[in-house]
Parts: sequence; structure tokens; C-alpha cells
Amino acid sequence: MYDFDEIIDRRNTNALNTDGFRGYIFHAGPEKVFPYKDEEFVRMWVADMEFAVAPEIIEEIQRRVDRRIFGYTGVYDESYFNSFRKWCVDHYDWEPKQDELCFSPGIIPALYQLVESLCTADEKILINTPSYGYFLHAAEYSGVEALASPLRKNEKGEFFLDYADFEAKCADTKCKVVLWCNPHNPTGRVWTEEELTRVSQIVRKYNLWIISDEIHCDLTRRGKVHIPMAKIMPDYPKLITCMAPSKTFNLAGLAFSNILIRDKATRALFKDRDKLFGMVNPISLTAAKAAYDRGGEWHEALKSYLDDNFTFVKDYLTKHIPNAVMNISEATYLAWVDMSAVLPDVDDLPAFFANNAGVLMEGGDALFVGNAKGYIRLNLAMPRAVIETGLKRMKDAVNSHILKGAASDV
Repeated sequence: MYDFDEIIDRRNTNALNTDGFRGYIFHAGPEKVFPYKDEEFVRMWVADMEFAVAPEIIEEIQRRVDRRIFGYTGVYDESYFNSFRKWCVDHYDWEPKQDELCFSPGIIPALYQLVESLCTADEKILINTPSYGYFLHAAEYSGVEALASPLRKNEKGEFFLDYADFEAKCADTKCKVVLWCNPHNPTGRVWTEEELTRVSQIVRKYNLWIISDEIHCDLTRRGKVHIPMAKIMPDYPKLITCMAPSKTFNLAGLAFSNILIRDKATRALFKDRDKLFGMVNPISLTAAKAAYDRGGEWHEALKSYLDDNFTFVKDYLTKHIPNAVMNISEATYLAWVDMSAVLPDVDDLPAFFANNAGVLMEGGDALFVGNAKGYIRLNLAMPRAVIETGLKRMKDAVNSHILKGAASDV
């Protein structure tokens, strides 16, 4: 019913994916040239999908377009909340509270606003590394320091919390906020109930704010279950939960996110500081509600396709680039691959693969804050044929580099 093998041309749509990669990955403008034309790149970088939006969502958008007026729009009835609530109950066995629900154009701007509101200039936030880069940028935006608690990793590519280090950072008297990522980006960990409980106990002990970014919560592998931190901390007043349909349903450009703030005063401040004064995009609201109401069948088919993509990539790397270490992510559509034993002499892996393979990707400490040296992140939310092309190019680039190194040693 849904064709995830369809290849869609996204060029000339002002997509960050196709038209903005120079600035995002390489901090450069149009003057930067590569051995490949832009249209020749295999784009496995930014976290949006190469899949068409579910037809059920498109139908609802078209119905809204047919109303022909797009005036100032807010959320003035319970219909959207009821759709969001049902999704949460059905998928996480968790019921959000309507009075806690606020809206933001995205979780990133919400993080910026929340850190600005909760922290003074001499206070700190805490993140686990490797980390989504915008966690750090939220601190930088408000001029506060970011403490880093590195995750532990093993030879299989699995990541775990370092509780002793995490608590030591939380105990810093200047630490005010924990930016928590659940499921974790970029490692793809789905935190267990035991792990979430231990983290919650530490957060309570030091009376910290915890902002739980759960944007990847619907993108779990089969058999994995997402547990909202709100279920673990049902009565903790300093918890803020961030969710959105954008990653799950490829709606990021529509800029619509759910921000659940328990503390009444903080919620009022968040609304007061809202640069959009409570307005939302009418198409975004329609798409989000349609995703929760009618996107279930597409969502299940997507997860099956992604699971198969991960298995395909794991098998390919095992056969053709055996020194690459990849543990299949428990969630997200992003593979986190350790290439340090494959290309130990290459410092800038995204530049290497862009120039030598025509494959765009992200990786390393510069983009993932720290604890990421030697790693690349591959977006697997695309047709399998495109992934195969990208992997073949990567394999050829690696083999060519190794042969050149061997020849130079002779």
C-alpha cells in the first residue's frame, strides 16, 4: 500500500537536505566545490526522511487547503489534544494532561526558550555525550555553560549511562537543568525502566529541572517500547516533556511540536515568551492531527521498512567494511557507526566521504559535542536502493584509501 522504495527528487524545493548542506555540514557557502555535482550526492545526513508523507495526511492537508483561507490560527478546542492524547495512551500507555500542553514551532526553539527562562548566566545545564548539537547550542544561546557526561561504550558499539559521572555533574551547585534525550540521539538507545528510574532518582536528589526530548519516541525497532520520563516521574513538578509528529511522519518543515510543562508558573512564562503569541500554522495543525488520527497504518509499515534497512546496513558493513562497528539502533532511523578502526588517519570523516565517495553524512565531535571522534551518523530513512548505492561508494572509497596508504609504505 505504501511505496517506501519510491525515489523522490527534492532538489529546488529549498530543502536543507539538498540545498543547504554546505552551510550545515561544512560551514561554507556556494563557493565550496566537490568532485561531485550536487545532484550526484547520496544524502545520508540530516534527520528527515526521503519518504513521501503518508497519503492520509496529504488528504487532510488538501481538504484544509480547499477551505481557501489561512488566517490567524490557534488551538481553541479539544480536538487536537484528544488526538494527541489517544496516540500517547495507545503507544506509551501514558495519558498527558491537557492543561500542561503548550506549542512550539519545534523542539529546538523550545529548548532555547526554556534554557533562557530557567537558567541565569552563572548556571549550567547537563547533557550526555555524544549529543545532539542543538543541546549545546541552547546553552550557548543563553550564555550558560554545558556540562558533559560521556556515555560509556563497549566493543560491540553499545552505549550505557555512567551513573557515577552523571551524578557528579548533577551535584555541581551551578547545575540547574538536565537536557535528557529519550530515545537518545545519536546512539539510538531506548532507555530501560531501570535506567530511567536511576536517572530520575539523581535528578530528584539534586532538585534539578529535567527537559526530556522524546522526539524519536515513535521510531523504535520492533520489540522495543518507549517509556516517557513522565511515567517514571509522575508527580515531579520540574519535568518538561517535548514530543512532536515531525520526525515520525516526515513533517519537520511544518514546524509544530508539543511541549508539556507541569509547573504552572513556568508554563505561563513559556507562553508569555512565545514569539508567535499563541498562533500556529493552520496547515501544520491539520497535518499533526491527521498524523495522530490516521497515520497509524503508515507508521507501522514505516517501522518494518526501517528495521529491514538497519539489518541490510549491518549485514553490508559486516561483509564489506568489517572493521566498522555498528550496533543496530534501538530507535531513530539513524545508524551510529564507529569508523575509527577503518580510517584511523582521517580526522574529518564527513569531508572524506563527501570528497571521495559523494556521500553526505554527519559525524565527529564537531557536530555531536564530544565522545564522538571516529563516528559517523547515517540516515537510513530512504529507499534501500539509495542506501546500497551509498554503502558501495563508501566501501570503494575506504578500499582506495587503504590501498594508497599501503602503496605509500612500500
